[in-house]
Amino acid sequence: MSGTVQTETEVVALEHVGPARRGRKRLTPGERFIVFLALPIFAVVLFFVVLPMLQTAVNSTGGAGFLDNYASFLSGSTSRSLWTSVWISLATVAICAVVGTALAVLLTRFDFPGRRLLDVISVLPLALPSLIGALAFTLLYNETGIFPRALEQLTGIDAGVVSVTGVSGVLLVHVLTMYPYFYLSVSAGLAGMDTSLEEAAAGLGAPKWKVWLTVVLPMLTPAMVAGALLTFMTSMASFTAPQLYGVSMLTNRIVETRVSGNYELASAQATVLAVVSIVFLFLMRWYQGRQTYRSLSKGIQRGRTKTRGWRSVLAGLVSLVLAAVLVAPVAVIILVSFSKNRTWTTQVLPPEYTLENYLSIFTDPDAFLPINVSLQMAFFATIAAVVIGGAAAWIISRWPLRRGKGVLDAMVMLPWALPGTVIGVNIATAFASPTPTNFGLVLIGTLFILPVAYFVRYIPLVFRETTASIDTIDPSVDEAAQSLGASPLRSIVTVIMPLVWKGLLAGALLAFIDGVGEYVASAVVYPAGFPPMSIEIYNRIYSSDFGSAAAYGSLQIAIIFVVLLVMNLLERGPKGDDSTPVVAAAAGVR
Repeated sequence: MSGTVQTETEVVALEHVGPARRGRKRLTPGERFIVFLALPIFAVVLFFVVLPMLQTAVNSTGGAGFLDNYASFLSGSTSRSLWTSVWISLATVAICAVVGTALAVLLTRFDFPGRRLLDVISVLPLALPSLIGALAFTLLYNETGIFPRALEQLTGIDAGVVSVTGVSGVLLVHVLTMYPYFYLSVSAGLAGMDTSLEEAAAGLGAPKWKVWLTVVLPMLTPAMVAGALLTFMTSMASFTAPQLYGVSMLTNRIVETRVSGNYELASAQATVLAVVSIVFLFLMRWYQGRQTYRSLSKGIQRGRTKTRGWRSVLAGLVSLVLAAVLVAPVAVIILVSFSKNRTWTTQVLPPEYTLENYLSIFTDPDAFLPINVSLQMAFFATIAAVVIGGAAAWIISRWPLRRGKGVLDAMVMLPWALPGTVIGVNIATAFASPTPTNFGLVLIGTLFILPVAYFVRYIPLVFRETTASIDTIDPSVDEAAQSLGASPLRSIVTVIMPLVWKGLLAGALLAFIDGVGEYVASAVVYPAGFPPMSIEIYNRIYSSDFGSAAAYGSLQIAIIFVVLLVMNLLERGPKGDDSTPVVAAAAGVR
């Protein structure tokens, strides 16, 4: 007993002595280099990420005044838009949880005809840019869409009865494009779960439903929370689906308010949307921290149960139907891209087809301009994100001081919690006119504002991917290089970079493809005369040039598939593996 007390006393003494000694420790040259490098890197992050958000909050107190601007959330259309955003996002989370979890359980625990095909196609929605995805569902299921018209001709049922419009349309687009967040995270959770826990519970007499309720679902809590977090924040940031289906969510309200010239009220709306997203982020992390379940045994995946008889036939038919539903959006975009503009009126499918949509894009300089703008702006933003995000990842992972690491990490990851509309408003507000906080830098009306907005939006992608790679490297590796005489910079170039380049490149490619398909922030900040590809797609839709719009969309999809193919080749193991890690990473920015 006395020995135990003595040991505890020694431990407590060490805990008190340790921090004091660490505080007096002199920094090594390598650690001083980290602190020195952090100054310019985080000055850039502060200038382009943090200060614009604070400037938006300050700007929201102008115009009619703080009280009037924020009082609009208590009554009127702004209040309804906020409420619509919240309840649609919660409904999206609930439905996606059911669909994504059910699909994950089906594909992870059962073997049936068509499983492999469905396994590949189930993540296809993540490869669709948001605007193209919403357009595809509109062409398929709207009142004038292919499916309702075909059903009307086959059965006589009025197309308006079976069409999906309004809030139902928004929910349909959200669920069919966001369920992969749950599917991927729950699949990963099930794959790492030791099934001996379920067998033990069943051996003690628990029925299957109770095993799932008391064993499986609690173990899946981290995966479910991660899926819910991504789904809610993506839904709150949704802009294109509400715009095409005519539903007023807060993101659309912000753009409408800015277009009307009431910048202060738009800043207040953007601030509230940012606060709601950040609060939900912290709530989910808090809940995840309280619900911690860990298995003490090794994760051995359970073999799939093979279906037989009529169940096998039924499962095969359901797989084919699901595969057709998931492939249909991409197929319809490619089909419509060959249709003649303004010839598709009341027919089920476009009546006339042509190559003119693609030819005009590559032969007409005005038609090629949006592609040029998107590729160049995404490229410059990616370069900046790689330099700043990669350096920030290394600085934070090797941060030598007791304080400051959490603040630096939050500064870089802040844009991840902000919807694209809010980022657009922040950048537009901060660089609208020369002020002391922007050092006289005015970007509104110039082409430079696009790469800045893309850089801010996608720097967390590069940071997260690079951090994941750096965290696998023991700090003693670069310390050993420096102890042998290499400078800190040389140890980064010759030791760290060769080990983390795949993670850095993966983050860069993700940032690039999202920059090419970016629409929400672009709608707020793009300069007149230089529309990015997504803006041009929307303009063509507005002009009823669906063939041209779909041709641009097909090019976006082709670019994304090429980049994802490159990433899969980079990340594939020696024996080859599935593409889940790549697509899961891509999921984080939709």
